[in-house]
Amino acid sequence: MPTIAGSEKSEEVSLLSEDTISTPKKLKSLKQDSHENLAVDSLSDCLGSESRDEDQMRAVKEALHVSKAPSTIVCREDEHRRVFEFVKGCLDQQKAGSLYICGCPGTGKSLSIEKVVKQVGDWSKQACLPPVDTLSVNCTSLTKTADIFSKILEIVEPVKEDNCYSSPLHRLQSLFSQKQDSSSRMMLIIADEMDFLITKDRGVLHDLFMLTIFPFSTCILIGVANAIDLADRFLPKLKSLNCKPMVITFPAYSKDQILRILQERLMVLPYVAFQSNALELCARKVAAASGDMRKALSVCRSAIEILEIDIRGSPGPESQGPTPDNPVVRMDHMAAALSKTFKSPVVDTIQTLPQHQQIIICSAAKAFRGSKKDATIGESRVISPAGITEFTNMCTVLNDQGILKFGQARGNKLKRVSLRVDESDITFALQELSSVRRTSSLQWKTSCAKNSRAKLAIICLHLVFTSSPLTVAEND
Repeated sequence: MPTIAGSEKSEEVSLLSEDTISTPKKLKSLKQDSHENLAVDSLSDCLGSESRDEDQMRAVKEALHVSKAPSTIVCREDEHRRVFEFVKGCLDQQKAGSLYICGCPGTGKSLSIEKVVKQVGDWSKQACLPPVDTLSVNCTSLTKTADIFSKILEIVEPVKEDNCYSSPLHRLQSLFSQKQDSSSRMMLIIADEMDFLITKDRGVLHDLFMLTIFPFSTCILIGVANAIDLADRFLPKLKSLNCKPMVITFPAYSKDQILRILQERLMVLPYVAFQSNALELCARKVAAASGDMRKALSVCRSAIEILEIDIRGSPGPESQGPTPDNPVVRMDHMAAALSKTFKSPVVDTIQTLPQHQQIIICSAAKAFRGSKKDATIGESRVISPAGITEFTNMCTVLNDQGILKFGQARGNKLKRVSLRVDESDITFALQELSSVRRTSSLQWKTSCAKNSRAKLAIICLHLVFTSSPLTVAEND
């Protein structure tokens, strides 16, 4: 069977031999008869009582909570600077503008925007500029997509006036077409989850961006969405309308970045809560699966909960053995937390599927990454060697297992099929396969070239993992 990360297990074994130096810890001075300074090396060294141990565990979980915003931006300094410079430039020139921010979930987009809004407020005070009106809208909360124009109008024109305009959009277009009075202020509009504004004719999204090109517009629009290809789909049209936005992409966090962020969060604690190799294992696994920082924080909190079970001595499936003298999150705790987080029933099902059905799932994950959310059975030419009847039967099995979803149709060849499971589950489930590994070039050995199914597996997996070419050995 192909594998995506062939050296993963060997790396984990090597980590077991590493020392247990963890995140940077603060030294606590304790006056004793010998006047020596003792370092706090573990949770139990700091406070001995059971109630205080619980307080320590609670403090660790709070430090790792998603809602706990760090005081500084870590590993997103460049993106933060670019967003701030964009807003600052618009305010300096008293000119409207638009910016589109995209990136996968958990890559620091919302946090960076929050910091930029605060920084813009501080900067405008220092520059003696009028305060900026800020409107932050999560587009998923809108009853109708066009309601976003009503929210903007409430800020631009707080006092409703009788007018003959048919909609809030027309009123905004009229206001921004004529010179504003001296009391009008610039307005920063943050539209989070902007892809929810996509309508069939895409008119709402286009009209929203076009508000920034009216001659007397005061709107600084920042759209935020997970869809990386949203800009590619709409930029040509927006460019033709002369309202092409600036685009900033937030890439997924790497292993080193996830590790650094975790360490920064744990630095505030006066004790060590994690072994260094346990943190590294978490960072490496999450970076390989999705690069989602929120997922990494969730895994670490889960590892702390498993450690708490060990400390209490509670028997159970998550207990990792007797309570250690120095309770810290070890490799076994972290491995259990990772398995608990990623080992969903979907993952187990995908891992037990026949190879050809796994190939179909890989192809579906690749095909549906962009704007395309479904396809017609028989549409793909890549997997034709399996035969349309056999291929349809395999898709039917995957539909029965809840991995694919069939639409209603008269004939099998006309059925619409879409992906029901998360792509990260597919990636995690198939990264432990054993016969495909990442190398510097794509090569097919003689024995593999004679096997159409093996060649098909390589092609489909290569389509999914296009960032790293693949090699298949002769004995695979």
